[in-house]
Amino acid sequence: MTRANPTSSPSSSAASEPAAPTGALDGIRVLELGSLIAGPFGARLLGDLGADVIKIESPNSPDPLRGWGQAERDGHRFLWTVYARNKRAITLNLRSDRGREIFLELVEQADLIVENFRPGTLEKLDIGYDVLRERNRGIILVRVSGYGQTGPDAGRAGYASVAEAESGLRHLNGYPDQPPPRIALSLGDTLAGMFAVHGALAALYRRTVTGEGQIVDVALNEACLAIQESTIPDYDQGGVIRGPSGTRLAGIAPSNIYPTGDGSMVVIGANQDTVFRRLCAAMGQPELATDPRFVDHAARGINQDEIDDIIARWTSQQSRGQLIELLTEAGVVVGPINTVADVVTDPQLLARDMITPHFDERIGENVLGPGIVPKLVGTPGRVRNAGPSVPGRHNTEVLSELLHLDDTAIAVLKADGVL
Repeated sequence: MTRANPTSSPSSSAASEPAAPTGALDGIRVLELGSLIAGPFGARLLGDLGADVIKIESPNSPDPLRGWGQAERDGHRFLWTVYARNKRAITLNLRSDRGREIFLELVEQADLIVENFRPGTLEKLDIGYDVLRERNRGIILVRVSGYGQTGPDAGRAGYASVAEAESGLRHLNGYPDQPPPRIALSLGDTLAGMFAVHGALAALYRRTVTGEGQIVDVALNEACLAIQESTIPDYDQGGVIRGPSGTRLAGIAPSNIYPTGDGSMVVIGANQDTVFRRLCAAMGQPELATDPRFVDHAARGINQDEIDDIIARWTSQQSRGQLIELLTEAGVVVGPINTVADVVTDPQLLARDMITPHFDERIGENVLGPGIVPKLVGTPGRVRNAGPSVPGRHNTEVLSELLHLDDTAIAVLKADGVL
């Protein structure tokens, strides 16, 4: 297997401990509860921007995400590095009285709690928001669940695949008259994680005004609904039920996949009138821009098949490289359909540090992962570590640093099953 790695691996002795947080959220402490993707992704984004994220796992039930991913090396899989980076990890039995008390002591020194349990779980553990607020009136509880904390479906378990379907998002994917496929990612989870951060940052700002924390309530199905453009008003005002449109958007032309002469494909987006005129000139067919069938956005939407066919005949006579160079020079939006093998060597992404080495102490070397988004010029985030290698990796560090417990006290907690 060929592996791209833009920087050399640091020594394991130097890189085994996470670097101190830096970034816009340096000084913000996050306690992460829950597992898998939605909540942990949101917490990771906060960690990317400099927050001190402490992941709390059950001593007997670590996050299953530790074993997820399609590649395997030395018994390890690597989805973990994407969601657990920039975090410290402790174990804590929240069902024990002592474990619950330790958690509440940590809450006193925290700003945010991110959890993605089924609604009611925290309350059953006697650490609901009312209890948390008694210990820290400024605490912000970010709750991510399938359907939100209220409503008739609140108690249902939720997964991204079902959230995408029930929200109407899945119905928009694929081709007409075919079963709607899913994208090969847990999109609903990551959307919910992003909205969780959106809410967390808003709540942090509001706390600077009021001094009070609050609950941020994020639902997977609502996160999927929120990105669906004008589907709801189009239905409300015109009875339009938008459906899947294959490789293009209905009425938006030209914006599609087109074949090249060397057996590849490119995406061309030239639906804006000015860009369409540039495309016509680059094709050597400037008359198309004044053809009544294609003269403006509305006309091209009606005659979408015709303009797509004309463009496809032209692109099929060019190699992919020639086509991209020609259209880029002409100011037409164009790009290849890249695989991940192309992505990790893309000069633009590399120049912006978007293919970033993570030192993974499980294998003793760097693993590539995605860079930090967004880029803050004044207080940039960074990848400090690739995630705690084992559950409880930072028990001693966190409990001695924050709660001033010594080695003997920590050993007793471990012997008693609290850690």
